[in-house]
Amino acid sequence: MAYRKLGVSSPHRQAMLANMVCSLIEHGRVTTTHSRAKEASAVADKMITLAKEGSAHSRRIAFRTLQNKKAVTNLFDNLSPKFADRQGGYTRVLKIGPRRGDGAEMAILELVE
Repeated sequence: MAYRKLGVSSPHRQAMLANMVCSLIEHGRVTTTHSRAKEASAVADKMITLAKEGSAHSRRIAFRTLQNKKAVTNLFDNLSPKFADRQGGYTRVLKIGPRRGDGAEMAILELVE
């Protein structure tokens, strides 16, 4: 499976993406760099697909990835019913231009409503 390394170690990348997905679940949108948003989008889509199954096993798998009880509860109780009839594409990435400090391409990652 190909993925972006994002310039950090593997445990740092996993924790960063999990934290970003937890923030997305809690707030509905996150502003970050474009490459990080694309990676977090893939993780978020997998978590929402797990939540749609609704089983105890899928809840454990989601918690193993996210490490946040509040986010997992919100994901399974509030978000999964919203996306019950949708077959995928739960998130969108919108480019918003370069960051002022270093010129990195910024984007907004948000849940599709």
